[in-house]
Amino acid sequence: MNSIDITDSVPATPARSLRHRAARSSRAEVSEARWARAGLIALLLLTATAYAWDLSASGYANSFYAAAVQAGTESWKAFFFGSLDSSSFITVDKPPASLWVMALSGRIFGFSSFSMLAPQVLEGVAAVALLYGAVKRWFGAGAGLAAGAMLALTPVAALMFRFNNPDALLVALLVAAAYCLTRAIERAGTRWIVATGAIIGFAFLAKMGQAFLVVPAFALAYALAAPTTLRRRLAQLLAGLGAMLLAAGWWVAIVALLPASARPFIDGSPDNNIFNLIFGYNGLSRIFGGSGPGGGGGGGGGGGGGGGGGGTNFSGATGPLRLFNDLLGGQASWLLPAALVALAVGLWLRRAAPRTDRTRAALIVWGGWLLVTAAVFSFSTGVIHTYYTVALAPAIAALVAIGATLLWRHRAELWARACAAATVAGTGAWSYALLERTPDWQPGLRTLVLTTTVVGTVGLLGAPALGRFARRAFVPTAACVAVACLAGPLAYTAQTVSSAHSGSLPSAGPTLAQTAGRLGGFAGGAGATGGGPGAAGRGALGRGGGSGPPGAPSSNAGAGTSSLFGGASTAPRSRGGAAGNALARGGAAGAGGISVSSALASALETNAGHYRWVAATTGSTNAASLELATGGKPVMAIGGFNNNGGLLTLAQFEHYVGQGAIHYYIVSGNGGIGAGPGQAGGSSTSSITSWVESHYSAQTIGGSTVYDLAR
Repeated sequence: MNSIDITDSVPATPARSLRHRAARSSRAEVSEARWARAGLIALLLLTATAYAWDLSASGYANSFYAAAVQAGTESWKAFFFGSLDSSSFITVDKPPASLWVMALSGRIFGFSSFSMLAPQVLEGVAAVALLYGAVKRWFGAGAGLAAGAMLALTPVAALMFRFNNPDALLVALLVAAAYCLTRAIERAGTRWIVATGAIIGFAFLAKMGQAFLVVPAFALAYALAAPTTLRRRLAQLLAGLGAMLLAAGWWVAIVALLPASARPFIDGSPDNNIFNLIFGYNGLSRIFGGSGPGGGGGGGGGGGGGGGGGGTNFSGATGPLRLFNDLLGGQASWLLPAALVALAVGLWLRRAAPRTDRTRAALIVWGGWLLVTAAVFSFSTGVIHTYYTVALAPAIAALVAIGATLLWRHRAELWARACAAATVAGTGAWSYALLERTPDWQPGLRTLVLTTTVVGTVGLLGAPALGRFARRAFVPTAACVAVACLAGPLAYTAQTVSSAHSGSLPSAGPTLAQTAGRLGGFAGGAGATGGGPGAAGRGALGRGGGSGPPGAPSSNAGAGTSSLFGGASTAPRSRGGAAGNALARGGAAGAGGISVSSALASALETNAGHYRWVAATTGSTNAASLELATGGKPVMAIGGFNNNGGLLTLAQFEHYVGQGAIHYYIVSGNGGIGAGPGQAGGSSTSSITSWVESHYSAQTIGGSTVYDLAR
């Protein structure tokens, strides 16, 4: 007789049904955990591989920061202050946190292009992982993976996580802060909100006030949604504020309290005051504009006025559509319309939700981040560089992933399908418009985007009419939607990763002709326009960059067209092993594509140990190139990057010369981008140059005019 399963013949009881549902739920959770883990590992490996691909091709990237990193590997004092030179004459015009990370890598592995840029790659991978974690906690693994992938595929993210500007560390820290805030909101955890504040404070040490743009949204989300009393919420926010001020202020306090004689000059501050740098050059001048054409090493500056000043030259006219213009549009705006739709729809759906609703809290966190940062970038009349838009990328990615999740939950309703279809149509149309700005670059891609946009939109709207075939149509419809929305940024990202970038004005994707012309006209050979792939860091060393092969797209925003020091020049010599070869690939190309001849480098290296500075010159751009060409020999950068720091009086300069602290004085043709009034006859640098010319004999070394101050 066949055995009989008693459970088949016994009617189900409520308790038994609950056990079955619990078992099914447990199996589903285990299954999700497995594929989510596999998906995350794949995503992070692909991100790391793409971002690390041929990483040393960009050489020193931004030589302004590269010289400071190199100095930090040779002097702990230079490391702590973020000095441009190992003798700590002047700092860079930013706080030093990002330099600390790169310099520590250089101290461990030896200074090279790869050891300097590898930490940026790791910061990018960390940002993707943390964004995944923050979105997954409340919206599931699928949403987390989608958010992480969209961040990784943002063109400007692929640029900055392979570059040595401070933006990479800034973004990674802000995403980490958002993750901690997510954990804090869940249970009103004091430790998590304190961690959030501390991380934002440390982000301040990467790029000063820009780190605080997320604070209003973060504070509002916690004050509204944390599941505890109002009194405790406010107390916890005060604790977070205290942690933020402590993490941001300890370094500032040390710099402010030390006597000027015990520390380097503060670049970006004419009065050698750290608070001037914080609230002026890197603060209010960004928002309201100011004198001077722009910032240090690509880091920013005092800013030009909005009316044709530095701000508009770098990022176009101010206004609500600035992020979509020809300068900024291709960097991070591909999914920006979709993010704004997701924010609006999500807030409407959750309008009647309880105070502690997590979906609304997430929309406030990421939507507030996006809106505040976008408003500052759109309406500031000071200098806003194109790559600043990397700060928008995590918020855009999170909002699109959250919005897609919400619409999927309502997929049976007509309004949700219509909203999804309209969003896909708008995103595809905007991708087509962005690709249309470079009509000679990958023209077939526009056709692909247009076709998949139409098919995906029709598929979303017409799914109910397909009846029993609707499920079969899901996969091709989803594929078309993905291609329509992501093919454009993916192509731009691939082009960015496969191209070398250097200089102070890097830009993602293929360079638009009108963009290159506008920036080139402003900066003059100072890193405004780019050569093709490999123009900097590979074959252009000592030649000042130039264009790539005919028809090749150009995203390298650092190749100038002439040497500031004049004359023909050659690539620097390899300095031992793999690290030396990496340095030689980077060459002496500076932020403005400047070059240093081997003859001049050899002269500076001769008896270098006898002098505190092997040379003095005008401008940090010139000094950085000299330092990199000589293996890190310290060079005095009079006037700093923008003639807003290191303003020596003639008496002070004479004192250094009398001490035998400076070997050579090198006269440059111009001070590079933002050399400022010192190069145009300002009282400080012009008086020093006149004094040197009247007391010492000029000689020409490798096409450069040099004065030997030791004779």
